[in-house]
Amino acid sequence: MKEEETVMVLCDTEEEYAQHMTDYLNKSRELPWKIHTYTNVRELMKEEGRGPAILVVSESAYEEELQKLEALRTVVLSESGVMKWEGVCYVDKYRQAEDVLKELLHIYMEIADTRLPKLKKCSNITLIGNYSPVHRAMQTSFALTMGQILAKEHATLYLNFEHYAGIPELRPDIQSPDMADLLYFLKADSERFGLRLRSICKRMGSMDYIPPMKSGQNLLTVTALEWAALLQRIEELGEYEYVILDLSESMQGLFEILRGCSMVFTLTQEDRIARSKLLQYEQLLALYEYEDVLEKTRRLRLPQIQRLPENMEQLTRGDLAALIRELLKEV
Repeated sequence: MKEEETVMVLCDTEEEYAQHMTDYLNKSRELPWKIHTYTNVRELMKEEGRGPAILVVSESAYEEELQKLEALRTVVLSESGVMKWEGVCYVDKYRQAEDVLKELLHIYMEIADTRLPKLKKCSNITLIGNYSPVHRAMQTSFALTMGQILAKEHATLYLNFEHYAGIPELRPDIQSPDMADLLYFLKADSERFGLRLRSICKRMGSMDYIPPMKSGQNLLTVTALEWAALLQRIEELGEYEYVILDLSESMQGLFEILRGCSMVFTLTQEDRIARSKLLQYEQLLALYEYEDVLEKTRRLRLPQIQRLPENMEQLTRGDLAALIRELLKEV
């Protein structure tokens, strides 16, 4: 093993669980450790040197002899719900794999210092902006559908900047971290921002997303510079090819963010009020010398969409998805 490698050792005598968890972890992008998997404690003790970053062992396989490995953190995958040993961390073995990974990342962040992986600069990221002054034009459904379609073949992140996201599946529970927490970590824990991002990220189909702020009032207080710093940091991580921005006038620096996008989609309606709102918006862009935003904006009035899928993960099916696929071919 190379000296600079950060290793997580996983041991579970249930071969099927060990294999499934290893496969899931290996599919996760840019994890800070290399995974060594075992189904036998004796083999683990024979093969592993001292000092893995994290030792993850199922409750039924755990032996106190494993302390000789001197792991920086030992995690027991709890099967009974009983905390039998002191000096170890406990994670519920039967939670969803995504939740187990988040717990392991939180535990790792307690010990991460010089072991943090180097960030790589990615110049191939594409920011796609979605903004319209016309409300109820299906902007969020459009942005989510586009994100999930792109995520089938490309690493894609969705960010929602609306005062009220309007999609129950996006709304985090009161205890879950959201965009506000990510902004806090950007300033307070910059070196471990990548790990923080991964621990907050959730999945919808193949697409990653950060839960939007629980309170729209918090959205109003974030400065344009803070939004710019967040997007730049995400780009520096190099983990995503596309970032879908679901934007609103509830945020500072809207025009600057639109300027930074590779393309912008503006949905509208045909009624007189909608046309007036769109005209006023475009006049403001011209007045403040953001004509370049207008040049890369695609204005769209969606046809009558008969029905959207009930499950947000199924947005890649149906009329809206077919329309967006054709649109992506054009642009």
